[in-house]
Amino acid sequence: MARLRGIVPVLLGVALLQGCAPLLIAGAGTAAVAAHDRRTLGAFVDDETIEVKTKSAIRSDEALRRDTHINVTSMNGIVLLSGEAATPELRDAALAKVREIGGIRQTVNEIRISPPSSLGDRTYDTWLTTKVKTKLIHTEDVDSTQVKVVTENGAVYLMGLAKKQEAELATEAARTVSGVTRVVKLFEYLD
Repeated sequence: MARLRGIVPVLLGVALLQGCAPLLIAGAGTAAVAAHDRRTLGAFVDDETIEVKTKSAIRSDEALRRDTHINVTSMNGIVLLSGEAATPELRDAALAKVREIGGIRQTVNEIRISPPSSLGDRTYDTWLTTKVKTKLIHTEDVDSTQVKVVTENGAVYLMGLAKKQEAELATEAARTVSGVTRVVKLFEYLD
């Protein structure tokens, strides 16, 4: 009976933790990424906050939610906006939303004026991103974990804090991936 009293709290604890397991795992995964990142922990958290706030601001507008497809990527306070807006006015409205967000040092506007891309186009871009990341993993003298890869309409955007030589090697590697239409370097150099 005494042994049962010792096991019950352990089993109860395990049962309660099962509901929190995804949160614990996500938190541990984020901590692991942040620990290896060249940005300070504060910059890492700021970038995540900028992305969440910007996406939320854009989604809060019915017209933007309906007639645009905009990706927001922040790296060390530099925000890349990529995707499509059906009209120049919608693009400008999205940019106005971004200007309301604090902590942004620079905005790179790569929003094309066109109807929002299809699921097939987005899937193809995701596949290209995977191909580029795989290429970077196998590129000597490039720490692939330090390069953020974003693909939109076949264009690959490379972001991160990198040494100049590392950025050049990553850029050349991305250019050799079949299907990539152009490579845009948005690195900040450590050298």
